[in-house]
Amino acid sequence: MKYDPQKNPNPGIWLSLSEADRVFEVQKYHTDAGIPPPKNATLHALFHVVVENQVALGDEFIARATLERLMDEGLDRHEAVHAIGSVVAGHAYKALNEKDQVGDAATVYKQKLNALSAAVWLKQKA
Repeated sequence: MKYDPQKNPNPGIWLSLSEADRVFEVQKYHTDAGIPPPKNATLHALFHVVVENQVALGDEFIARATLERLMDEGLDRHEAVHAIGSVVAGHAYKALNEKDQVGDAATVYKQKLNALSAAVWLKQKA
């Protein structure tokens, strides 16, 4: 399977790959596309994988609907994956660093994805 963040990976094929293979495919895409790697290319790829995993699981997660909404708002698919990945990263950071969690983590995650918009993402990026 060749990963391209502009296209929905086939969920069955994507989920049949090992996590290591998914990370490799994401990193390979960025390298082959000539996209300069961020400071931590592996972590960047891992966030892609988390988002793609959730999208591949369909309606079980809100990620697919959020991805589609962000694309309807004008983001290309790759940017929408990054936008959702930023929420995943912030959510993971808080979960790892806060002793007392406020509220159900899944509910908080859904609220953050519901609040995410293309405009919010583009403003954060600027």
